[in-house]
Amino acid sequence: MTDHPTSSSGTALASARRTLQIESQGLLDLSARLDDSFTQVVDLLLACRGRVVVSGIGKTGHIARKIAATLASTGTPAFFVHAAEAVHGDLGMITRDDVLIAISYSGSGEELLTILPVVRRMGAGLVAITGNPQSELARQADIHLDASVAQEACPLNL
Repeated sequence: MTDHPTSSSGTALASARRTLQIESQGLLDLSARLDDSFTQVVDLLLACRGRVVVSGIGKTGHIARKIAATLASTGTPAFFVHAAEAVHGDLGMITRDDVLIAISYSGSGEELLTILPVVRRMGAGLVAITGNPQSELARQADIHLDASVAQEACPLNL
């Protein structure tokens, strides 16, 4: 485990400002990259006759869980499925009327890639959110959203 150095308030303040500047630039870059794929996802979700299923693993699993919770609390039937659990039976919760939003920064997470053929056979819609538009997940999706960042704000590059 990494030792965390003690920090003076000036160092902490400088670090916080640096983090906010990097995150702000990332949002500006994302805004500039938004294209028709975003409106296609909105249209797909609005036309969804089933539920929105959001999946990921690790850090993207936490993000997926938050997206599903936000959708559900704003009136869109949605739930989270952990990608590893989906491989072990939770895919039975997904129907052809659903839309799966699969989130993986690399776009090459084995757990998500393993469930794609089953989701495809079911006929559910598939949206991929990745940081790699050339990834296998992005290529297999109906619609891909590019979530790449030029620079991570975290000093550990997380």
